[in-house]
Amino acid sequence: MLIERDANGDFILESSELAERFGLSLAALRRHMRHGSVVSTVEVGTAEHEGTKRVSLRLGNRLWCAVLNDANEVQHEHMTVLRGKAS
Repeated sequence: MLIERDANGDFILESSELAERFGLSLAALRRHMRHGSVVSTVEVGTAEHEGTKRVSLRLGNRLWCAVLNDANEVQHEHMTVLRGKAS
């Protein structure tokens, strides 16, 4: 997956690839995004993880995470289905 940064430093992810990761059509993912159902976070690595970033997107009980190197290349990614009540 290609992940870029815009002029403000925000991460730009390809919508069609995200939809595929979540098992959704592009239209369904965009609908969830318009309704504010997709929540994203970025964590910056420290100490032994210096230079890495973890980008996470949550939709319901599904959490997709990607760890990026200092060139914003995906080093690894995974999808987790969270147990219990989705927030």
